[in-house]
Amino acid sequence: MGAMGLRERKKLRMYQDVSDIAISLFLEKGFEKVSVAEVAAAAEISKPTLFRYFSSKEDLVLYRFADHETEAARVVGERAPGQSAIDALRLHFLAGIERNDPVTGVNGDPHILAFHRLLYGTPSLVARLYEYLERSEAALATALGGNLEARLAAGQVVAVQRILAMDNWRRIARGEDVAKVQRDAVAAAEAAFGRLGQGLPGYATR
Repeated sequence: MGAMGLRERKKLRMYQDVSDIAISLFLEKGFEKVSVAEVAAAAEISKPTLFRYFSSKEDLVLYRFADHETEAARVVGERAPGQSAIDALRLHFLAGIERNDPVTGVNGDPHILAFHRLLYGTPSLVARLYEYLERSEAALATALGGNLEARLAAGQVVAVQRILAMDNWRRIARGEDVAKVQRDAVAAAEAAFGRLGQGLPGYATR
């Protein structure tokens, strides 16, 4: 933020504020029952202005994932010399579990749980989420080399991360103890990335 100019900071704040207002309305009334015009009115902006920032109603929710879209690719690109791609991704996912990053599903905050219920309980949002996952997969594939082998590897990594996160979230949403889920999540991630390493030996050694 400190390196941004005033224009960039104002734009980022607008994204955040409008998204927060929209999500609050969606949680209160239901995604399908809130119109884009209603969100714009609550944010005190015009509907055309809202669409200059968000291309669709679904993007008002998925904005929270925007910073994570190229995260796996960045982790691979910035890994330490001699560290394999799989190991870098494993350690990054484990660090997310440790800090209760909502992306890993290990977070018991009521607002986060409600957000995930909204997301996974709304078909149009799930469809939009898969578009995000496809872009994340494409970015990771590029970071891994861009060929068919890299695309296959990226697909497996993204799928593993998604399944692990979904399992963690579902357990916590059912009322399981967050600390226990967190401990189990570490073991599950270690096992899953271990299998990835066995199945993708080229990316476990470079």
